[in-house]
Formats: sequence, C-alpha cells, structure tokens
Amino acid sequence: MNGNDLLAAAKDTLLMTCISTIIAYVLGLPLGVLLYTTSKKGLKPNKAINLILGTIVNVFRSIPCLLLIIILIPLSNVILGKGQWSGHWYSMIIPLVFTSFAFVARMVEQALNEVDAGEIEAIKSLGASNWQLITKVIIPESRTSLISGFAVTIVSIIGYTSFAGYIAAGGLIVEAFNLGYYGTDKLGMWICVIFVVIVVQVLQEAGLALAKKVDKRRAVKWEM
Repeated sequence: MNGNDLLAAAKDTLLMTCISTIIAYVLGLPLGVLLYTTSKKGLKPNKAINLILGTIVNVFRSIPCLLLIIILIPLSNVILGKGQWSGHWYSMIIPLVFTSFAFVARMVEQALNEVDAGEIEAIKSLGASNWQLITKVIIPESRTSLISGFAVTIVSIIGYTSFAGYIAAGGLIVEAFNLGYYGTDKLGMWICVIFVVIVVQVLQEAGLALAKKVDKRRAVKWEM
C-alpha cells in the first residue's frame, strides 16, 4: 500500500463521515427538538405526534446499517442513478444518514431533557414563547451534552463506514480489512488501523475538550 492509496482511502472515509454527519444533524436535530417539545413533560405535549415521531426513530435505530444498505438500494438508485452509485464513496451517504439521524434525534432529546425544569418555568413566567425558550434557553443550556453527543455520533459513523466494502465504496476500514484478510499487505493494514485510531482519538478528545470549555463558561455565567 503506497501513500497515495492511504490518502485516497482516508479522503473517502472523511468525506463519507463528514457529509453524513452534517445531513444526519440537519434531520436529527429538529426531530430531537420536536420529540422533546411534544413529550409528556415538554413545552407543548402532543401524544399522537410524539408517538409517530418516536416510532419512526425507534424503527430506524433498530435496523442494522448493513440491512439499511440493502433496503435503501432502490432509493440510492433513484437519487444517484441506477448502476452509478455502487463502488463510489458517496454511495454510503444515504445508508449512513438513515442509520444516524434517528440516533442523533434521541441524543438531542436526551440532552434537552437535562435542562433544569425550574429554570424553564421561571423564564416562561416572564412571557417567553416556546420558540424563545428553545433557542435562547434550552439549546444553549444543553450545549455541553450536545457537543459530547456530536463527538459520539461522528465516531459511530466512522465505525459504520466499515460496511462500505459490501458495495465497494472503500475507505480506511475497508482497506484495512482487505489488506489483512487477503494477506496482501499486513503492514499496510496496520497503517490503516493506526490512522483510524488516531482520527477517532483526535475527534473524541476535541469533542471532550470543547464540551469542558463550554461547561466552564456555563459555570462562570451562573457564578456571575
């Protein structure tokens, strides 16, 4: 395995991961807010809507990524063109998004539930609207958990890219598997493994550091 192959595999993994994470949050963040808002103790409880949204989230969380790849082949054909999606890094975007957006929604919901109910009621009594409570109080107060959840999500999506080999989409994990399983280049395999470990550790530590920084700012705000 040469340097160009390693860089190409790393690029494929990063593109799959970053684009999928962004789209998953575009879908999952508002869905998580809706789950929180319509819950029994939410700002605007609605049992029917909460049940429908919760069911959708639970269904997609229950289906393994590999099965989603197979199930979503028709959708991938429609969006990316039949016969064109398989074998390219972007062919994993749709399965990764469907695998991750429900996970994001639940993490967002849990993060918002951690905000002190007394604080919300106090600000609500001053005449704040639900939109103001969500955007000015609840989301800002749950930033630490949201950032930690983001780090967990992006690392999980990197792990899901290991299934890209089933549709020849490539990436570091697939490259490591191929090199190790077929015994063509053990050194190359370990280089890929080390590279993946480094990327994961950097993302985890960056997320943890940012979450701690935000948490300290929050503590200073309350002291003031």
